[in-house]
Amino acid sequence: MTSTERGIAAAEAHSAHNYHPLPVVVATAEGAWMTDVAGRRYLDLLAGYSALNFGHGNRRLLDAARAQLERVTLTSRAFHHDRFGDFCTRLAELCGMELVLPMNTGAEAVETAIKTARKWGYQVKGVPDGRAKIIVADDNFHGRTTTIVSFSTDAEARADFGPYTPGFESVPYGDLAALAAAVDEHTVAVLLEPIQGEAGVLVPPAGYLPGVRKLTRDRDVLFIADEIQSGLGRTGRTFACEHEDVVPDVYVLGKALGGGVVPVSAVVSSREVLGVFAPGEHGSTFGGNPLACAVALEVIAMLRTGEFQQRATELGAHLHRELGPLAGGGAVDAVRGRGLWAGMDINPSRGSGRAVSERLLARGVLVKDTHGATIRIAPPLMISKADLDWGLDQLRHVLGI
Repeated sequence: MTSTERGIAAAEAHSAHNYHPLPVVVATAEGAWMTDVAGRRYLDLLAGYSALNFGHGNRRLLDAARAQLERVTLTSRAFHHDRFGDFCTRLAELCGMELVLPMNTGAEAVETAIKTARKWGYQVKGVPDGRAKIIVADDNFHGRTTTIVSFSTDAEARADFGPYTPGFESVPYGDLAALAAAVDEHTVAVLLEPIQGEAGVLVPPAGYLPGVRKLTRDRDVLFIADEIQSGLGRTGRTFACEHEDVVPDVYVLGKALGGGVVPVSAVVSSREVLGVFAPGEHGSTFGGNPLACAVALEVIAMLRTGEFQQRATELGAHLHRELGPLAGGGAVDAVRGRGLWAGMDINPSRGSGRAVSERLLARGVLVKDTHGATIRIAPPLMISKADLDWGLDQLRHVLGI
């Protein structure tokens, strides 16, 4: 048995199934490259679903974590600590908002946004108790908690996990008329991904997000933007909403906020919205812990330079110039995306998305499939052009182009 086979067998012996990992066992990583237990190197074109926007082992982030590890890592929210105020202040400034409610994972942040919207609806908008409705989009992905899968349209994520939480209505993504028709006097929020990641990097039609912003403002409804995957530099702007000059009422952030070092998430909004919480009504033992705040503060400082947004813009333009011509040529049915983020629908003649991912793995490139026929490309934003081009060459090879 090889070292890889031993690693896979050990992982599968006592772990319940959730993801379907590719057959690789990573031991170390640096920048845009990972090395497995056998010493083979792989170019990472997934970046932890955008959690690793700044690359593996980023020196600034590791130094910030090491320094904090020597001081204090956890106080719980029963006490203040000396990194918390700076973190909330800097993140609020980055978002152009007033208040921050920190959590750990993206799903926790989405759950927090749902609770926020409902409480705002009852206390501020005046919706009758128990009647609050949140509108979401078909093919959404906001996490896998019982409440979140209740409004998923993905049968794989949803089946056999009922009874489902009421209070949600799903409409086609990108269809402003359908959204307008769904809004009623009990609607408290519209929860959307500015670009749908798990669905295959689906970019909505031009004008859709501004239309959502106008509709929600006119109807006294919160616009909640789930920027967990799309935010923090991935699309060439700090937030994907910025591409259409849209500012939502609420940002939901995660993944890259922790730099791939620790899980960090947050809901960021105005005082009117997040101010509805009173002490004891929501919380998290680890949310906003000193270690998380130290790392996230460094992430925010890096984003404030604009370097990573610019890199995603420039390399993203190159990525789409290279991928665009592949669509419709027999191997690839469609290419979508924005910035350094792309989804490719593989023609069945070239195999499934999983099969293409496995062939790329054999050539030293890591991507991941979604919904059967689609693969996503989302490298660390610090990847070199030469490495990106090498990875694209391997893609062309496995597709027979």
